[in-house]
Amino acid sequence: MALKHVVLSGLMLLPLPAWGDQYIMYVGSYTAGPANVTPPPDPSKGIYAWRFDSKDGSISPLGLVAETAQPAHVWIAPNGKTLYSVNWETNGGVSSYRIDPKTGALSFLNKTSSHGAQPNQVVVDPSGQVAVTVNYTSGSLAAYKLEPDGKLGEAFYVAQHTGKPLSPKQPGPKQHGIQFSKDNKFMFIADLGLDRVYSYRFDAAKPSITPFDTPFVNTHAGAGPRRLQMSPDGKFLYVDHESDSEVSVFAIDGGNLKELQVIGTLPQGVTVQNTTAEIIISADGRHLYVSNRGHDSIAIFGIDRASGRLTHKENVPSGGRIPRNIRFDPTGNWFFAANETGGNLTEFKVDKASGHLTPTGVTAPITTPGGMYFLRVK
Repeated sequence: MALKHVVLSGLMLLPLPAWGDQYIMYVGSYTAGPANVTPPPDPSKGIYAWRFDSKDGSISPLGLVAETAQPAHVWIAPNGKTLYSVNWETNGGVSSYRIDPKTGALSFLNKTSSHGAQPNQVVVDPSGQVAVTVNYTSGSLAAYKLEPDGKLGEAFYVAQHTGKPLSPKQPGPKQHGIQFSKDNKFMFIADLGLDRVYSYRFDAAKPSITPFDTPFVNTHAGAGPRRLQMSPDGKFLYVDHESDSEVSVFAIDGGNLKELQVIGTLPQGVTVQNTTAEIIISADGRHLYVSNRGHDSIAIFGIDRASGRLTHKENVPSGGRIPRNIRFDPTGNWFFAANETGGNLTEFKVDKASGHLTPTGVTAPITTPGGMYFLRVK
């Protein structure tokens, strides 16, 4: 039988080998280009993809798979059939694409309003029934029921955060991160501009979202909570502080949060201007990683899985400038950093015992890369 070819943006996408080690790595981008970079590089055009072999860490480009404005963050539904991206614009949007798992090609399904300005994350709940986005500039969130074909339905819940900042250096409501609880009954939102972490009751089947009895907890003034990650056992929530280069550790009791620890992401004595960006945890729950923009490093922490507390182990150079996004491949053996103004992706080999990252020398050029997501080839 003849192979079916798919042509996107002048690049012919051939069916990928159906090997257990093969994945497609999707990477969003900031198509407006980096600020304050002279001379300005050629702008990216949307969502790009690479073939990735988890056996040896090799990658090969598939090119532009979806031309779209400002797809800063991407997420794939649990069934692997649909990819979602934000459109990080003043009139913000969220877009959906059908995935051809054999070629990596994306087919546009629909786009809907984010009900705010500059949405910077979209996340699908573990059941695959609901997508939620948060808007940075407007400080609002929106949740959508997902249709059987993967399209985004109309928003069934929209909320605008309000309140007075704890610190004069904070701008007011600026939502930045989403995390669902392991039992899918709660949702947590980081609001950078109010120094708050919000808790919501969540029901994917109805669907419904309701603010928790105690709607939020405060970080310290001026912290700037940005992104969230939960321990694999669901007992602890980790939140990186963009503004002061720290991480908060919270104990989770249903929707209630109690802060246990605050720890810095920079080496002792370092005073470089820095902001944190992304935070991720290894699948075994033993190590936590935070990207530092300015110091241009990945901070590595050991996790005491009984107490949830962190120990700072080391900082590893990210291999580029301004590492905004970081992600493990699905095997946990490889680690990628998306260096926003460095114009590249960099790969590291993971030592699962120590948490150490060793650069492999594998890099991929891409102007202003954004979020990353992997899909196994079928």
